[in-house]
Amino acid sequence: MVGANIVSSERPRRLRLGMVGGGNDAFIGAVHRTAARIDDHFTLLAGALSSTPSRSRESGEALGLDRVYDDYKQMAIREARLKAGVEVVAIVTPNDSHYPIAREFLRRGIHVICDKPLTSTLDDANKLLKTVNNNKAIFVLSHNYTCYPLIRQAREMVTSGYLGQIRVVQVEYVQDWLTEVVNNKQAEWRTDPMRSGEGGAIGDIGTHAYNLVRFVTGLKVEQVSADLQAFVVGRLLDDNAHVMLRFEDGVRGMLWASQVAPGNENGLRLRVYGDKGGIEWAQEEPNLMWYTPYGCSTRKITRNCAETLEAANRLSRIPPGHPEGYLEGFANLYSEAAAAIRAFDRGEKVPLSVTYPTVQDGLDGMRFISACVKSSRGNSRWVKID
Repeated sequence: MVGANIVSSERPRRLRLGMVGGGNDAFIGAVHRTAARIDDHFTLLAGALSSTPSRSRESGEALGLDRVYDDYKQMAIREARLKAGVEVVAIVTPNDSHYPIAREFLRRGIHVICDKPLTSTLDDANKLLKTVNNNKAIFVLSHNYTCYPLIRQAREMVTSGYLGQIRVVQVEYVQDWLTEVVNNKQAEWRTDPMRSGEGGAIGDIGTHAYNLVRFVTGLKVEQVSADLQAFVVGRLLDDNAHVMLRFEDGVRGMLWASQVAPGNENGLRLRVYGDKGGIEWAQEEPNLMWYTPYGCSTRKITRNCAETLEAANRLSRIPPGHPEGYLEGFANLYSEAAAAIRAFDRGEKVPLSVTYPTVQDGLDGMRFISACVKSSRGNSRWVKID
């Protein structure tokens, strides 16, 4: 992560935004569009919204876009030539297309906000890292959970020593939507190794859990021992993953990612324990975190309350007691991206207070997937994360 109140009285010019993927029938496309407008930093002007040209045009018309393209290459070429072409593009497509799409825009100096995981293969991830490093543009990866106020609170508490020396970390992201064979567009590509990559649940939601651990603790995971399963008959990618984690400095942890756990919708949960205390947070109740100093009663910390730190408060928009959640967290990602892009375009350093997931975070996630797959194929042997 690269490391400014999100809501400001200043209203600089909106950044011109384009989108690849995310047509009318795409859930995540609508999420990105909503998030981009909540803090009023972007205007969506152009898009190649589907790999099917007719659907792209239909979606563009429904959204009232100024310019709609049949494919992303055509879009990248023309937008780069226009005096008022898009400055930023959001990529909301299946994993296998992230690298070629991002490359086309980055090499033309157009900033990129890309869905996770970074790519479908580790080879493409390394190529994308080189592309970002060799071109003058910002790259942001949509690990949106890092932008919840209380996750920033958790990170600051760990950094400031509230928990003391970290000893144990537990994280899980569990769902139930793939408990049976599911025949829809989302399930089709997410369970296809050619489009999703070598990781199923471990790539789709496991990378979110892994990134959250890395973000909050700042610790490097050195080795993993993974047991990946595909419980649904005929499924080619894992739908359940148990992973033991060995961090630097002797810290130990566990990660569970599952899409076949009935009764769980989006159960992303994090627990961090040190020799002075522990914290617990759950994404489905994002405005609440439990903090227990060792030997003391457990304390309830709520978003924007008297005990929250500035790192958390700067991402809050409304008073405590009014819920903020998934869309607002995603909006924080877009606002951090806007702050970084504006600083970059002015030739200034990105302020340290501005934090967003980078291409390096994406590469770390791809290395994690690769190590887990390798470990599981080797009867859960311990594998180093290179």
